[in-house]
Amino acid sequence: MTLFAGAMGGALGVVYGNLLAHTQPGLNTLVHHKLGLTAGQNDRFETLEAQFAERKKVLRTEMQAANRDLAVGLNNEHAYGPQAQAAIDRFHRAEEQLQLATIKHVLAMRSVLDQEQSEKFDSAIHQALTAGRM
Repeated sequence: MTLFAGAMGGALGVVYGNLLAHTQPGLNTLVHHKLGLTAGQNDRFETLEAQFAERKKVLRTEMQAANRDLAVGLNNEHAYGPQAQAAIDRFHRAEEQLQLATIKHVLAMRSVLDQEQSEKFDSAIHQALTAGRM
């Protein structure tokens, strides 16, 4: 059962991490190499990215802690009991907060762009959201 709990917790973290990872490289390439940012825009993006990286780190740490709680709950209860449910709820709260923070970050980035840049950015976001990568 301990092996199962560890595998479940790890799997949850990997799946969500992969979803986020698929969107970032393409977006970063677009923003930093294809939109023709001004120095001011680039400075603002660096600030936004640093703020988001810190928030993402906090939330991923919370998700990892929830996975550890899930492993303990499954090991203790050997069933889908109250400890496991509480751990899953904790994970989902952090996951939801990370998704919301990601969307807010994307919109904050968009607010820095001019009209032409925004159109390219919007197209890339739409493509990422509809291509089955998220």
